This record gives sequence, C-alpha cells and structure tokens, in this order.
Amino acid sequence: MGRHHDLVGELMFEAIAMTIIITFGCSVAAMYILYEPSPYRNAYWGVCMTWGFATSIAIYVTGAVSGTHANPAVTLSLAVFRGFAWHKVLPYWIAQLAGAFLGAAIVYSLYYTVIDNFNTAQHLARAEGGAAAVFFTAPGNSITPAKALLDEIILTAFLVFGIFAVTDEFNTMAPRANFGAIVIGLIVAVIGASAGYLEAWALNPARDFGPRLFAWLLGWDRAAFPGVSNYWWVPIAGPLIGGLVGGGAQHLLIRPFYPHEKRMMLPTRKSGAIRRSSRAERSIGANGHADRHSR
Repeated sequence: MGRHHDLVGELMFEAIAMTIIITFGCSVAAMYILYEPSPYRNAYWGVCMTWGFATSIAIYVTGAVSGTHANPAVTLSLAVFRGFAWHKVLPYWIAQLAGAFLGAAIVYSLYYTVIDNFNTAQHLARAEGGAAAVFFTAPGNSITPAKALLDEIILTAFLVFGIFAVTDEFNTMAPRANFGAIVIGLIVAVIGASAGYLEAWALNPARDFGPRLFAWLLGWDRAAFPGVSNYWWVPIAGPLIGGLVGGGAQHLLIRPFYPHEKRMMLPTRKSGAIRRSSRAERSIGANGHADRHSR
C-alpha cells in the first residue's frame, strides 16, 4: 500500500511538472506568434528564459516527490545509467504525457479566441497549420526531418549531459543549496537561444507529443499528424536517443574522473544494491520550445 501510494504521488507530481512547463512555455510561444507587434520578435531571449524558468519552477514545485524528470528522455537515461527503477519508466512517461496534454488544454483555454482571430486575419485554417506552432514543433528553414533528427539528438545530448553533471553528487563544482534547478533552467534557455530556430528545440518527447495530440483533437488534423513532411515522430525519437548519448557520455566518460572518496563507500552493482540517487541528483527538468518562426 505504501509503495503504491508513493508511486501515485510521484506520477501526480510528474504530471504537475509538465503542466507547469507547457502552460508557461506554450503561452510564451502564443505571445510570440499571435500578436503584432510581437513582444518577443526583437527579444527572443525572453522566450528562451520563459521556457527555462518554467522548468526551474517545475523542479522547485515537484522535485521533492518525483525528482522532476519531466522528460521521457531523462527518465530513460536515469533508468539506464543511474539505477532508476525500470518498472516506473512507462508510468512516468504516461504521467509526463498527461501533464503536457493538460498544459496544452490550459493554454488553449487562455488563447483560443486569439488563435481564431489570428487564423482569420491570416486566412489560415487549423488543418493547414494556422497557429499550430503555439502547441508543437516543426522543422525550420532548410531543415529536413533527417537533419532535425540529428539536431534533436545532439541538443538533447547536451541537455541530459548538463543535467547529469549538475545533479551529480560526485561533482564538487555542481551548484549547491538547491540552486541546481536554476542552472538546469539556464541550460534549457541557452540551448534555445543558440539553436532554437532549427526546429523549435523540442528536447522532450512529452513536450511535443502531448500538445500535438491535444491540437490534433481540436482540429489541427494533418498539421499535427503526420505533420510537415511526416515530422511527428522526430521529436520523440531524437530526444530519446540524444538523452542516452548525453547521459552515457557523462556517466561513462566524465563521472569516473570526479573525486571518488564517497564513491568507495557505495554498494557495488555486483552485490545487487544500487544506491538511490540523491534528491538533488533526481531533480531535473525538460525542455523548451517556441514556434519554428520564433527560432
């Protein structure tokens, strides 16, 4: 009963984390896209910081219970490299997707009249992609799906590499006193500021798929699935692969060189005892986005 109750709490908090991230992140995308003059056209860093600080807020709100994975790529990488329980992986993914879906619903409730006005003024239909980038990502100029897949692998690798480093208990240069949430938010923002225009910087399967599913149900139809150039699967596969690349690089190539005095005190994997990650190490977050035009 206790374990079941704990897992329910963790899943609820994962959903809450994604709801926070998507509500603020997709709302700033709406501010960027739907208004003329846009408050962010000449202040793109504000879009990046909104996504980043939304991630930080989500970590502070939910990290004590679920660890704030808030990203299926992070959950998978933690299971592979940090001993996170495999039986929790799929439930965490479902909770993250549900939270992203709910966040998209909140954004829609805030902006649906503005979305309709924008599409009417631009002579666009939802099924043709009108205002779709409020909710989900798409390749930018000169970006093919294959190129976008490579981009998402690389960018998510940097994200998870950074998260693993910032939360590593053996990294003596990692931020302390719960400041790691701010640094992780800054990692999200920096990735968006430096590469967000490529394909809207998904970095997170739930971040893209949850709002995309919501938008599909609300009339975005083929613009959502299969998306531009059958794009819908790229923000799922790319981050999952990239997370393993980045997490593996930090865990296998960097972590062994950190000061290891405490490591010698940990139970070995051979004994079957895998130390549970510290709360700081498990407090991690997810991604950002803005529309492909804002990138």
